[in-house]
Amino acid sequence: MQPYLVFRLYGAMASWGQPAVGCDRHTGVIPSRSALLGLLGAALGIKRDEQSTLTMLQKSVQFAIKQSAPSLLLRDYHTTQVAANHNNVHYHTRKQELDKGKLATVLSSRDYRCDGVWVVAVSLTNDAMFSLEQLQQALLTPAYPLCLGRKSCPPALPLMPTILESCSLKQALDTSFPAITGSEKSDRYWFGCVGQHRVATYYWSGDKAAMDDIGDNVVYTTQLWDEPLNRQRWQFTQRIMHQVTLPILEDE
Repeated sequence: MQPYLVFRLYGAMASWGQPAVGCDRHTGVIPSRSALLGLLGAALGIKRDEQSTLTMLQKSVQFAIKQSAPSLLLRDYHTTQVAANHNNVHYHTRKQELDKGKLATVLSSRDYRCDGVWVVAVSLTNDAMFSLEQLQQALLTPAYPLCLGRKSCPPALPLMPTILESCSLKQALDTSFPAITGSEKSDRYWFGCVGQHRVATYYWSGDKAAMDDIGDNVVYTTQLWDEPLNRQRWQFTQRIMHQVTLPILEDE
C-alpha cells in the first residue's frame, strides 16, 4: 500500500513515439515513459534545456498504466520541404530555411492512436524531489499546454488528477472517472463492447508481483526503449515493462 497520483488521458488522437528509423514515425499502444515525463514537465513549467531539473523529475517518478478502451491506428502521410544540401546549417526560423533557395522534399508518415483511454498512476521513488501534491497542482493548472505525445494532439477532457493516500497499484488504476460520453451505457457501446466481455490491460514497471489480485492470468514482460538517456541527441535506453489483461467487472 502506498500513495498514488491518478489521472485519465483521452483524446481524439495521440501519438506515443517509438524508435524511429528512416522517415516513418510509429506510435506505441500506450503512453511511453518519455511522453509522460514530458507531460509532467510541461505541467510543471520545466523548459527543455533545463537538463538538471528534467533529470530530477525523471528520477522522482514511476508510472503504471491501464488501457480500458481499444484505440484505432491512423497513419498520416507527410510531405515536407527542406533546404537541400544544407544539413550542417542551423536555421533560426522556418522562413530562413525556405529562403535558402533550392528545396528538397522529404516523404514521411506519422502514426496516431485514435479514441484511446488511459488511466495513469504516478508513484514516487525513494529519490523523489517532487511531491504528489506538486504534480497534482501542476496538472490542474499547467504552465504550458499539455499534449498526448505531439503538439497536434491535445487532451479532449480534463485530466482530473486525484491523490489516493494508501492503496494497491491495481486499486489505483481501477479508480473511477466520469463517463466520457455522459452515460456508462453509451461508453460501453462506444468502447465496442456491447454483447462482449470487456477487458483492460495493465502495464507497470519494477516488481513483477506489484500487481495483485490478478488470479491465474499470465503476466508478460517486455523491454521498451523509452527511458530518456540524452535529450540533446534524442537517445533512449531500455527498461522492463510488465503487462496483464483482465476482464472488467460490470460495476467498474
